[in-house]
Amino acid sequence: MKLFEPLDIGGTLIRNRIMVPAMVTRLSGEDGFVNQDITNRYVRYAQGGAGLIVIEAMAVHHAKAGPLLRISDDRFIPGLAGLAQCIHDTSDSKVVPQIIHFMKVSKSGWRQTIDMLSNAEIDRIVEEFGDAVARAREAKFDGAELHSAHAYTLASFLSRTNPRKDEYGGETLEGRLRLISRIFENIRRKVGKDFPVGVRFLADEFIKDGYTVNDAKLIGLRLAQLGAAYLSLSVGGKFEDAIHLPGQVPYPYTGYSGDRCMPGDWYPAVPHAHFSAEIKAFVKAHGFNTPVATAGKISDPDDAERLLSTGAVDIIGIARGLLADPDWPHKVRQNERERIVKCDYCNVCKHLDGAHMKVVCALWPQGALQAPPDDRQSPAPGWDTTGANLTVSASDGKAVLKWNKATGAARYDVCRTDPLGKVEVMDAVKVTRWEDHNLLAGMPYCYQIRAFGAAGQGGASSNMVTVRLPVLDSEIVRFF
Repeated sequence: MKLFEPLDIGGTLIRNRIMVPAMVTRLSGEDGFVNQDITNRYVRYAQGGAGLIVIEAMAVHHAKAGPLLRISDDRFIPGLAGLAQCIHDTSDSKVVPQIIHFMKVSKSGWRQTIDMLSNAEIDRIVEEFGDAVARAREAKFDGAELHSAHAYTLASFLSRTNPRKDEYGGETLEGRLRLISRIFENIRRKVGKDFPVGVRFLADEFIKDGYTVNDAKLIGLRLAQLGAAYLSLSVGGKFEDAIHLPGQVPYPYTGYSGDRCMPGDWYPAVPHAHFSAEIKAFVKAHGFNTPVATAGKISDPDDAERLLSTGAVDIIGIARGLLADPDWPHKVRQNERERIVKCDYCNVCKHLDGAHMKVVCALWPQGALQAPPDDRQSPAPGWDTTGANLTVSASDGKAVLKWNKATGAARYDVCRTDPLGKVEVMDAVKVTRWEDHNLLAGMPYCYQIRAFGAAGQGGASSNMVTVRLPVLDSEIVRFF
């Protein structure tokens, strides 16, 4: 599979095309130092076989931000070096820190914007990024990634909504690119050209008056010209359409742009990869072979392989899917797809992040702070002699499923077969009750439940049940 072919990124060889994108864990303390919980989280990804691990965003400055890693001072280097060493000791996964600068926000809803920054403060940001990358190199990371996406400082300069009127202003593309161009120049002066530095930026802002893929192609080309080791594409996640709740710090993933950034279960699979493909094709047409990574609800290995084998992209970023099951790479490579703990895109992890609580997966065993170890020895869960006894009832436009608890079950996959015979896993739940609210009246739907253990070992399927919502409108009856 192309998925497991190595790839050179800026002189560093990653063993496969699977990337863990930066995901805030909220496992660090307010002090920003690496601790054992942080180390365990990333070692777990290394155990699972990811080719490139991007450590969650760590700040280049000292502004308050709750539980967030820091790379803003030399005193953080020993802890970061220990983290990098633990990952390298575990596997040949490569690891880079994502480094970030962010503006001030308050519980009142007020937020600092980039037009409030003086030129002296911008100069300081340039130096802070250069110093942070130098610390990453000293800590023996395999490179670094600049966070120029979502609601944060570098992305705000790139945005079409950039309100500045000076040489950094939003009226011209060159003005919007000026800060990140200066940062790259400063980084190269401080660490040289042989240390890979990738960039995470947006393929589409998904806000009113925000930039689209048309601008993203030009931004990607400039980043390639600046020597970016790779381009990692995301979308949305902006403050401009965030929903502010009184008494809480604004969270940039609460509006439509936040939905697009972390698409929930109601979105189709792989909704954003076509943007990344368009950017890669544009950059390549101008003579640059800079690797391009895509992300966004990619969990099916066949989808990942298709994107790589067709040349659409070079790296597959899987965030929530690898949080649910860090062993996804090993299980795919060993043709054990049935054992994958499949993310159901419930976005509990997203909501925990927004509340500044420790980020875990809802599919893990109750109370677990890390994904369970890959256990091939434990028996698959199963029902006793009474069976699953799956039942379904229909009322008020929904189907209600109930079943018996299976011994050893950590979760249950709810499978639905639609009238055309398409079988789909609708949800993964820990309880023995589920409701389907997305049905058309008059059409038959069949359901089965399958119990799974904590490490993905699957038991037998339940009995099958069928339901058909009644058609109440006499004008519609003739169609069935």
